[in-house]
Amino acid sequence: MENADVFLGLHDFLERMRQPSASDFVKSIKSFIVSFSNNAPDPERDSAAVQNFFAQMEVDFRVHPLWAGCSEEELDSAGEGLEKYVMTKLFTRVFASLPDDVKLDNILHEKMALVQQFIRPENLDINPPFQNETSWLLAQKELQKINMYKAPRDKLVCILNCCKVINNLLLNASVASNENPPGADEFLPVLIYVTLKANPPQLHSNLLYIQRYRRQSRLVAEAAYFFTNMLSVESFISNIDAKALSMDETEFEKNMEFARALLSGLSTDVDSQPNQGGQPLNANKEPTAPLKSSEVPSLSDLEDKGAALLVNDKQSSQVFRQYPYLFAHVGDLTVNDVEDLLNNYKQLVFKYVCLSKGLGVSAPSLPLKSSQTQDHQHAETAKQQDHTRAVEPNDEPSKDTDRKDDGSNTESLFEVESLESKLSQDEAAAVQDSKHEESSQSQLS
Repeated sequence: MENADVFLGLHDFLERMRQPSASDFVKSIKSFIVSFSNNAPDPERDSAAVQNFFAQMEVDFRVHPLWAGCSEEELDSAGEGLEKYVMTKLFTRVFASLPDDVKLDNILHEKMALVQQFIRPENLDINPPFQNETSWLLAQKELQKINMYKAPRDKLVCILNCCKVINNLLLNASVASNENPPGADEFLPVLIYVTLKANPPQLHSNLLYIQRYRRQSRLVAEAAYFFTNMLSVESFISNIDAKALSMDETEFEKNMEFARALLSGLSTDVDSQPNQGGQPLNANKEPTAPLKSSEVPSLSDLEDKGAALLVNDKQSSQVFRQYPYLFAHVGDLTVNDVEDLLNNYKQLVFKYVCLSKGLGVSAPSLPLKSSQTQDHQHAETAKQQDHTRAVEPNDEPSKDTDRKDDGSNTESLFEVESLESKLSQDEAAAVQDSKHEESSQSQLS
């Protein structure tokens, strides 16, 4: 693990800028931000100006007494701090600054929202041994954090962590199934699927932002590889069609129309009711604009509509074929079914809660039986005891520095061990760090 005293990032950078000998740097940074902000947006010119400023400042750092005797790691950290500070200040000026970028963001977001309603791993030729939708939720979670941050590096970290989760899952799956180690042919389809399901807003603008304002000297090696893959994902989704999903053209159009109806909350008539494949019959309607958030139907309305359609569907039994345990009895189940059932349950709960949150309603929770309550309490007690034993007094507590907005995140951020246990802490950490950053930046403000 890298030395935390070396990689102080933005905090260290701001501390050095408070020194009297840094007054020239402070003036240069303020002057650049003011002059830059006064110009009309021009992405190519803006990118070149920022990159040249960073390069010159890093050269000046090397010969300045403030960094005399510093290691390459400390100098690199100073450059990261500079990038984070400047781009946080310029964010509203350069991010999605052109109407065309905003338009492409909306088109891409809407297309992903539609396709995610019906796409399956098989549509992207993802082999069954590598399919793990429940675990892919972790990768989706990482990608969805991209809009929580303003610094190019922090946004890039979200992409890298997403890719790392996928890569590790594929590697573990290949070992478990005695498959060949996964390559680009296995990785890219999963990344496409995860991105479609995550549907992060302003994906196009985020990628352009990283491409334009992340220091080019640092967008190399593994970071460059995964980022290039994400650019390929954007291109694929932008041009996605029936052929790209190994789907018949008519079926693809029916799926898209059904997704539009579902997202807009429009009631379907007889012609647009699902056929035996669960898809609408009428694919010739004009696309309908999504309803405003205030017009979005409630979760119960959607459930009632779906139930009514199911009751009237003469081939409804076909719909349940993908749920093999629905009509099973206790005696039919074996120990080998437990893992599959648990994964199905987790995925169902996650999707249901997400849908409830998205519609602004509370998802009902089932009360535990008395025996289950006791078991739950015993499990919690055991978990606390295990945690107490696991952290000895002399152990150095691990720190989640993946998303620290003080700029101290380093290449070790891309490690994803214990990622699942850290997910619930990230949002709170981001809020705390942003408050800390605002107070630390008072010197340069």
